Amino acid sequence: MIEMHNLSFGYSGGEPLLADMSLSLQPGSFHFLTGPSGSGKTTFLRLCYADLLPSAGRMTAFGQDVTSLSRDGIAALRRRVGVVHQDTQFLDHLPVAENIALPQIVAGQSVDMQSISDLLSWVQLTQHSRSLPPSLSGGERQRAALARAVIMSPDLIIADEPTGNLDWDMSMRLLDLLVGLNHSGKSVLFATHDLNLIRAAKQHVQARVLRIAGKRLQLAGADL
Repeated sequence: MIEMHNLSFGYSGGEPLLADMSLSLQPGSFHFLTGPSGSGKTTFLRLCYADLLPSAGRMTAFGQDVTSLSRDGIAALRRRVGVVHQDTQFLDHLPVAENIALPQIVAGQSVDMQSISDLLSWVQLTQHSRSLPPSLSGGERQRAALARAVIMSPDLIIADEPTGNLDWDMSMRLLDLLVGLNHSGKSVLFATHDLNLIRAAKQHVQARVLRIAGKRLQLAGADL
């Protein structure tokens, strides 16, 4: 699914932020990504969905070298990856249902209202279909963001510190949704600094733990 070989990234003229990284992210896998603040977790995740391109080394996504992709090719790749940010990045003037539909609209597809209704039910937000995002709690916003991330039925879900602003109960609810996606065959890459959340996940899913330290990617632990 995603293969990295001695990959490095740095902005032009600067020192590498990430260096000599190798990883094989397989279909149906669940990975946690850890590391101290400022270690490059978000940069690494942006590389995974070609929002950034490597400075050196090689990366393939779904069998294609990302550096050779056209603009349309990158757009097609991104449709196979759903991303949940810590900052949920909604259009606050649109109701929740319309925010969830945005990926379909951007892709030029017809809005599938049944899929949206099913996703709202899945994340337990049916009653908030017509609510505006500012009226939602933090946990509700993150669940709505997850629904938006999977509206295109992606093969890989990337979650960048999605529980960083949530309490424990809300964090576990979001984790349960991601575990359910993984059990249905989706790959999940979940960045978090919360080691207690990772330990709790061992009751629900087999996962690998990756750690970024000293600009490099390390395997931090065996199967949870």
